[in-house]
Amino acid sequence: MKRVERFAPKVVAGQAFGPAAAVTRRAAEKLRAGHLWVYRSDVESLVPLTGTAGVAGGSLVTVMDSRGIPLGTGLYSAASEIAVRMVSAEASVSRAAYLAEVRVRVVAALALRDDVAPESDADDACRLVFSEADGLPGIVVDRYGSLVIVQLLTQGTAQDDLREVLTAGLVARFGAGITVWERPDARVRELEELGAPSSAPLHGDAAVTSAVFTINGLRFNFDVGLGQKTGAFLDQRLNYAAAAKYARGRALDVFTYQGGFALHMAQWCDEVTGVDGSRSALEVADRNFALNENLNAKVEWMEADAFELLREYEASGEKYDTIVLDPPAFAKSKRAAEGAMRGYKELNLRAMKMLRPGGTLVTCSCSHHVPLEEFTAVVTAAAVDARRRVQILEMRGAAPDHPAVLTLAETTYLKCLICRVG
Repeated sequence: MKRVERFAPKVVAGQAFGPAAAVTRRAAEKLRAGHLWVYRSDVESLVPLTGTAGVAGGSLVTVMDSRGIPLGTGLYSAASEIAVRMVSAEASVSRAAYLAEVRVRVVAALALRDDVAPESDADDACRLVFSEADGLPGIVVDRYGSLVIVQLLTQGTAQDDLREVLTAGLVARFGAGITVWERPDARVRELEELGAPSSAPLHGDAAVTSAVFTINGLRFNFDVGLGQKTGAFLDQRLNYAAAAKYARGRALDVFTYQGGFALHMAQWCDEVTGVDGSRSALEVADRNFALNENLNAKVEWMEADAFELLREYEASGEKYDTIVLDPPAFAKSKRAAEGAMRGYKELNLRAMKMLRPGGTLVTCSCSHHVPLEEFTAVVTAAAVDARRRVQILEMRGAAPDHPAVLTLAETTYLKCLICRVG
């Protein structure tokens, strides 16, 4: 890391800022434009509190430009490539003041969900807190019926004082009858060098580890110990319903995971095949199918590598009326974006060749390193190579309980194109 020895914290109203981080001109300009992250490569120097050896991971730091002018306060990570996540435009915010603001922002986040994703008999699962989108970096909270799942994803949030504040806010809103579990993200825990959370729930009955939740009138199983992320992909909730509106005939759901798109399409299609490389995910998908006895389609699950299967199906002349492509994030870094584009191109090209004229293609990307314009361009390139006329019927994103921040492009991560293939 480059060190700038000339930097020293400025004194305002008789108090020195510290701990502090001086950032590059490029980072300062981005922060002034509303961006909320400082990458490690943009930290020029760290200034610890007087009498301390360094800046500890998880500390609140005052962020300043190279002249010592404060830009706000952020949570510092000693391990992540995102070295600072901004939490306030004010300088030198104390931990107590930060926790008080967390209380306020949790209440605001829950109130927003009452507006954009109100609970009903048809929908009792949603994202309650979405990190930077709710002004709560490093905090994700999802609700699945009576179970609430918390993820604390940074050194500054995976701390007991924040756990207490967050849990109190959730219990105040939903009542003492909920069970709140903290569920770590294994990859993030490794990147942030975080220890494992307690094996006990943050609130409620330790025996309650599963639930049945409802989205769009369909029922799904949830288990605290199974699945990716917090357990389900609630950001696709409205895209599931939109895809079902266009689905018909013989349908193929590639990367089905636990059957989200497949089961929604089974309301209208004659037969649906869900494909995934994870046997455990398909076992959950089958249990989800069993929960919905009103689905009349013939539904089957297939454990397979998606790329190999599509190559085989295209070569053998398999035809479908509806195909969904919902792969995991191919580009988890900017360096991986080029390979991701090749993967998206191949999947969409083969799917287009397999669709009957007038068929529907639902194609998704959740890689924030692949923006909408580039994803649309690669789908366009696939259409050209497939020699198919493709009309975009809908361009969709995440459900509104996953709001985006205009000044943080990374929060606009989910793309979903619903296309008619001629």
